[in-house]
Amino acid sequence: MTDPAHFGYPSPLEGYEDQPPISNDMRKEGNAYCYINEQTGILSRAYETFTNPITNGPRGGFDVHIYHFQGNAEQSTYAQALWERIRREFPELRIYRFFDQPIGPHPVAMFEVNIFTPAQFGAFISWLVIHRGPLSVLIHPNTEEEERDHTQRATWMGERLPLDLSVFKRLRDTKVAIDAKVDQEQR
Repeated sequence: MTDPAHFGYPSPLEGYEDQPPISNDMRKEGNAYCYINEQTGILSRAYETFTNPITNGPRGGFDVHIYHFQGNAEQSTYAQALWERIRREFPELRIYRFFDQPIGPHPVAMFEVNIFTPAQFGAFISWLVIHRGPLSVLIHPNTEEEERDHTQRATWMGERLPLDLSVFKRLRDTKVAIDAKVDQEQR
Protein backbone atom coordinates (compact mmCIF):
# COMPACT_ATOMS: atom_id res chain seq x y z
CA MET A 1 0.00 0.00 0.00
CA THR A 2 1.13 3.51 -0.72
CA ASP A 3 2.43 5.40 2.31
CA PRO A 4 -0.25 7.93 3.45
CA ALA A 5 2.55 10.36 4.39
CA HIS A 6 3.18 10.87 0.65
CA PHE A 7 -0.10 12.77 0.30
CA GLY A 8 -1.48 16.09 1.48
CA TYR A 9 -4.81 16.33 3.27
CA PRO A 10 -7.07 19.38 3.49
CA SER A 11 -8.45 20.15 6.93
CA PRO A 12 -11.69 18.26 7.67
CA LEU A 13 -12.99 21.58 9.07
CA GLU A 14 -12.36 23.52 5.83
CA GLY A 15 -15.36 25.81 5.34
CA TYR A 16 -16.38 25.60 9.02
CA GLU A 17 -13.62 27.78 10.50
CA ASP A 18 -15.91 30.63 11.61
CA GLN A 19 -18.67 28.51 13.11
CA PRO A 20 -19.74 28.84 16.77
CA PRO A 21 -18.61 26.08 19.15
CA ILE A 22 -20.53 22.81 19.07
CA SER A 23 -22.60 21.97 22.15
CA ASN A 24 -21.37 19.18 24.40
CA ASP A 25 -24.92 18.39 25.58
CA MET A 26 -25.70 14.67 25.59
CA ARG A 27 -28.71 12.39 25.84
CA LYS A 28 -29.07 8.75 26.80
CA GLU A 29 -29.71 6.34 23.93
CA GLY A 30 -30.19 2.82 25.27
CA ASN A 31 -27.16 2.02 27.43
CA ALA A 32 -24.94 4.79 26.05
CA TYR A 33 -24.84 8.56 25.74
CA CYS A 34 -24.57 10.44 22.46
CA TYR A 35 -24.09 14.08 21.57
CA ILE A 36 -27.08 16.23 20.67
CA ASN A 37 -26.28 17.89 17.34
CA GLU A 38 -28.04 21.11 16.40
CA GLN A 39 -30.35 20.42 13.47
CA THR A 40 -30.19 23.04 10.72
CA GLY A 41 -32.81 21.57 8.41
CA ILE A 42 -30.22 21.43 5.63
CA LEU A 43 -28.72 18.11 4.60
CA SER A 44 -25.10 17.79 3.53
CA ARG A 45 -24.53 18.14 -0.23
CA ALA A 46 -22.84 14.73 0.02
CA TYR A 47 -26.32 13.16 -0.06
CA GLU A 48 -26.75 14.43 -3.63
CA THR A 49 -23.27 14.60 -5.21
CA PHE A 50 -19.92 13.01 -4.50
CA THR A 51 -17.39 15.15 -2.65
CA ASN A 52 -14.73 16.91 -4.73
CA PRO A 53 -12.40 15.56 -6.23
CA ILE A 54 -14.56 12.44 -6.82
CA THR A 55 -16.05 12.53 -10.30
CA ASN A 56 -19.78 13.06 -10.70
CA GLY A 57 -19.58 12.44 -14.44
CA PRO A 58 -20.17 9.53 -16.81
CA ARG A 59 -17.14 7.58 -15.55
CA GLY A 60 -18.90 7.01 -12.23
CA GLY A 61 -17.85 8.19 -8.80
CA PHE A 62 -16.79 4.77 -7.49
CA ASP A 63 -15.52 1.49 -8.88
CA VAL A 64 -16.27 -1.71 -7.05
CA HIS A 65 -13.99 -4.65 -7.94
CA ILE A 66 -15.32 -8.03 -6.80
CA TYR A 67 -12.56 -10.65 -6.76
CA HIS A 68 -12.54 -14.42 -6.98
CA PHE A 69 -9.68 -16.88 -7.16
CA GLN A 70 -9.96 -18.25 -10.68
CA GLY A 71 -8.51 -21.64 -9.61
CA ASN A 72 -11.17 -22.08 -6.92
CA ALA A 73 -14.27 -23.57 -8.55
CA GLU A 74 -16.50 -22.77 -5.57
CA GLN A 75 -15.48 -19.08 -5.57
CA SER A 76 -15.77 -18.82 -9.36
CA THR A 77 -19.28 -20.28 -9.27
CA TYR A 78 -20.32 -17.96 -6.44
CA ALA A 79 -18.82 -14.92 -8.22
CA GLN A 80 -20.63 -15.78 -11.46
CA ALA A 81 -23.94 -16.08 -9.60
CA LEU A 82 -23.30 -12.79 -7.76
CA TRP A 83 -22.44 -11.06 -11.05
CA GLU A 84 -25.77 -12.25 -12.51
CA ARG A 85 -27.71 -11.20 -9.40
CA ILE A 86 -26.18 -7.72 -9.46
CA ARG A 87 -27.09 -7.36 -13.14
CA ARG A 88 -30.68 -8.32 -12.34
CA GLU A 89 -31.12 -6.34 -9.11
CA PHE A 90 -29.09 -3.21 -10.01
CA PRO A 91 -29.51 -2.73 -13.79
CA GLU A 92 -28.97 1.03 -13.38
CA LEU A 93 -25.32 0.42 -12.44
CA ARG A 94 -22.62 -0.20 -15.05
CA ILE A 95 -21.51 -3.82 -14.72
CA TYR A 96 -18.53 -4.99 -16.76
CA ARG A 97 -17.71 -8.41 -18.10
CA PHE A 98 -16.77 -11.29 -15.86
CA PHE A 99 -12.98 -11.74 -16.07
CA ASP A 100 -11.66 -15.25 -15.45
CA GLN A 101 -8.04 -14.12 -15.06
CA PRO A 102 -6.12 -11.17 -13.56
CA ILE A 103 -6.28 -7.87 -15.44
CA GLY A 104 -4.55 -4.51 -14.89
CA PRO A 105 -3.44 -4.03 -11.29
CA HIS A 106 -5.86 -6.71 -10.07
CA PRO A 107 -4.04 -9.86 -8.89
CA VAL A 108 -6.88 -12.35 -9.44
CA ALA A 109 -10.01 -12.65 -11.56
CA MET A 110 -12.77 -10.11 -10.93
CA PHE A 111 -15.66 -8.13 -12.25
CA GLU A 112 -16.29 -4.41 -11.86
CA VAL A 113 -19.35 -2.34 -11.01
CA ASN A 114 -19.53 1.47 -11.40
CA ILE A 115 -21.58 3.62 -9.02
CA PHE A 116 -22.85 7.04 -10.16
CA THR A 117 -24.65 8.61 -7.19
CA PRO A 118 -24.39 8.68 -3.40
CA ALA A 119 -27.84 7.02 -3.23
CA GLN A 120 -26.62 4.13 -5.41
CA PHE A 121 -23.51 3.86 -3.25
CA GLY A 122 -25.58 3.55 -0.07
CA ALA A 123 -27.96 1.01 -1.57
CA PHE A 124 -25.42 -1.16 -3.41
CA ILE A 125 -22.62 -1.20 -0.82
CA SER A 126 -24.98 -2.06 2.05
CA TRP A 127 -26.47 -4.83 -0.12
CA LEU A 128 -23.00 -6.11 -1.04
CA VAL A 129 -21.92 -6.30 2.63
CA ILE A 130 -24.52 -9.05 3.04
CA HIS A 131 -24.27 -10.75 -0.38
CA ARG A 132 -20.52 -10.79 -1.19
CA GLY A 133 -20.13 -14.21 0.46
CA PRO A 134 -16.52 -15.47 0.46
CA LEU A 135 -15.31 -12.84 -2.02
CA SER A 136 -13.03 -9.86 -1.42
CA VAL A 137 -14.11 -6.45 -2.67
CA LEU A 138 -12.12 -3.29 -3.44
CA ILE A 139 -14.13 -0.05 -3.40
CA HIS A 140 -12.35 3.06 -4.65
CA PRO A 141 -13.30 6.56 -5.77
CA ASN A 142 -12.54 7.87 -9.23
CA THR A 143 -10.47 11.06 -9.21
CA GLU A 144 -7.50 12.21 -11.27
CA GLU A 145 -5.15 10.23 -8.99
CA GLU A 146 -5.64 6.58 -9.95
CA GLU A 147 -2.87 5.09 -7.84
CA ARG A 148 -4.02 6.99 -4.75
CA ASP A 149 -7.63 5.96 -5.47
CA HIS A 150 -6.61 2.28 -5.53
CA THR A 151 -4.47 2.54 -2.37
CA GLN A 152 -4.81 5.36 0.18
CA ARG A 153 -8.45 6.14 -0.69
CA ALA A 154 -9.54 2.51 -1.10
CA THR A 155 -11.86 0.55 1.17
CA TRP A 156 -11.90 -3.23 1.36
CA MET A 157 -14.49 -5.83 2.27
CA GLY A 158 -13.03 -9.20 3.14
CA GLU A 159 -9.35 -9.93 2.70
CA ARG A 160 -7.19 -7.18 1.20
CA LEU A 161 -5.37 -8.37 -1.91
CA PRO A 162 -2.03 -6.90 -3.03
CA LEU A 163 -2.41 -4.86 -6.22
CA ASP A 164 0.26 -4.60 -8.92
CA LEU A 165 0.98 -0.89 -8.53
CA SER A 166 3.59 -0.96 -11.32
CA VAL A 167 0.64 -0.63 -13.72
CA PHE A 168 0.14 2.96 -12.54
CA LYS A 169 3.83 3.81 -13.07
CA ARG A 170 3.61 2.49 -16.64
CA LEU A 171 0.47 4.58 -17.22
CA ARG A 172 2.21 7.71 -15.86
CA ASP A 173 5.29 7.03 -18.02
CA THR A 174 3.11 6.58 -21.11
CA LYS A 175 1.23 9.82 -20.39
CA VAL A 176 4.51 11.72 -19.94
CA ALA A 177 5.81 10.34 -23.26
CA ILE A 178 2.58 11.28 -25.08
CA ASP A 179 2.56 14.76 -23.54
CA ALA A 180 6.20 15.28 -24.57
CA LYS A 181 5.41 14.18 -28.13
CA VAL A 182 2.43 16.54 -28.34
CA ASP A 183 4.56 19.42 -27.00
CA GLN A 184 7.26 18.69 -29.56
CA GLU A 185 4.74 18.56 -32.43
CA GLN A 186 3.21 21.88 -31.37
CA ARG A 187 6.57 23.68 -31.60
